[in-house]
Amino acid sequence: MTTGLPYLQRRPAQFLFRYGFGAAALITALLMVLMLVFLVVFAFPAIKFNGWNILTGITWNIGNQYGSGVVTHNGVSAQPGASFGGLVFIFGTIITSALAMVLGVPISILVALALVYRIPRRIKPLANAAVELMAGVPSVVYGLWGLVVLVPWIGQRFGPFVTGHVGKLPVFGGEPGSGNGLLASGVILAIMVIPIMVATMRDVILAQSSSIFEASMALGSTSWQAVIRAVIPSVRSGMMASVLVALGRALGETMAVLMVSGAAVNQFPSNIFQAVNTIAAVIVSQLDSALTDASGMAQRSLAELAVVLFLITLIVNSIARAILHGADRVRESR
Repeated sequence: MTTGLPYLQRRPAQFLFRYGFGAAALITALLMVLMLVFLVVFAFPAIKFNGWNILTGITWNIGNQYGSGVVTHNGVSAQPGASFGGLVFIFGTIITSALAMVLGVPISILVALALVYRIPRRIKPLANAAVELMAGVPSVVYGLWGLVVLVPWIGQRFGPFVTGHVGKLPVFGGEPGSGNGLLASGVILAIMVIPIMVATMRDVILAQSSSIFEASMALGSTSWQAVIRAVIPSVRSGMMASVLVALGRALGETMAVLMVSGAAVNQFPSNIFQAVNTIAAVIVSQLDSALTDASGMAQRSLAELAVVLFLITLIVNSIARAILHGADRVRESR
């Protein structure tokens, strides 16, 4: 008889928990695998045509759409003059995300600690709601703000550094007065991922027993020492996980970066004020022109870039998991 037992101890609930949730997790993993398989199959002709050029080449050109004839490489045909080098976009994806993490991680840690330990209890609900609201704002809104406010501000504020020698200012070279570029992209990405990191880090810290902080304070530590030496080491793995979540969004962000990056093609930025481009942004910006490619090779090359982005994300997460595993082993051996 299970009449008097709580609902979760009854057989239907146990069956659902054991098999239903497991099936949901399996379906999610299967969808990811199927998505990757589809991309690889669709991009396979481009993989044969481009070879290593997708990783080492810097020229992206869908070829001559108005001439006649085709070029064939490894048994795959494309338009004359076609070249699909993705190194510029791979570099842009990595450098913009890295800049966003450099700007965003320290701020996120400080804000999360302030939400937990410093903000008065009366205004904590309002502050937490503001953070969660920022995390849910669509990326195109951030991109529009960046285009209207941030980009002109960078162009006016740092214009002398971009355009050349003014007074005793150093010369960096670059686009005259342009605010679109690596700096704008990194700042926008940082603003976008900070709320995600703050909300996750705050929850991780709150899930940790407050006894650690209180015990450290009882031993004579200041609040700063208690946080730095006791709280943060105890939630280090959770904080790393929050950074990974934010990094995943930064690597795959599209519209906001496209609106402020300058959409550079076939050139690397020589400074943080010059135009840059990312894999996700170039897939969107080049899709219209790719559809005009009668051979279909441009579309398949964009799919190959999507595979590269997937692998970059997978590698980043694997490295972080390895670091966390090593840290856990060291902690267990002490």
